[in-house]
Amino acid sequence: MIKYALRCERDHEFESWFKNSAAYDSQRKRGLIACPACGSAKVEKAIMAPRLGRSESAGGEPLPAAAAAPPTPSLPVPMPFAPPGKGTVAIMSPQERELRKKLKELREHIVKNADYVGQRFPEQARKIHYGETEHRSIYGEASPEEAKELHEEGIAFHPLPILPDEFN
Repeated sequence: MIKYALRCERDHEFESWFKNSAAYDSQRKRGLIACPACGSAKVEKAIMAPRLGRSESAGGEPLPAAAAAPPTPSLPVPMPFAPPGKGTVAIMSPQERELRKKLKELREHIVKNADYVGQRFPEQARKIHYGETEHRSIYGEASPEEAKELHEEGIAFHPLPILPDEFN
């Protein structure tokens, strides 16, 4: 994960997390990054000092865990909000509020209309894919390795969105 200081065409400054620099470039090119103050999609990286991860402070004392590594957000989209548990507030653009609303509606729809299969998700997804059981909508849990294997087998699935306010 990487955090960028950003500035819109009206000189509003804000920060956002991205999976990597390519994710930032891709999202910016598609107009998915907008200023939380004015909604402008004309956003550029601002000058910022690098944050160097160190296990100890200059005085030899261990740094708190939060200072040693950046938090890991749960979504690879621009996030001008704090990760769960930080207790800060943010101003979101109308586009970000609408996206958040749609993601929440999607999650609620899936939870309401699909069968939860828990850790048996990879096994159940394969049975459905290969016609060993009747097709139905399911959701559950899979490790990164299991997800990779499902993808390599051509089994279609998508991560279920989890929004930070769902942790409150």
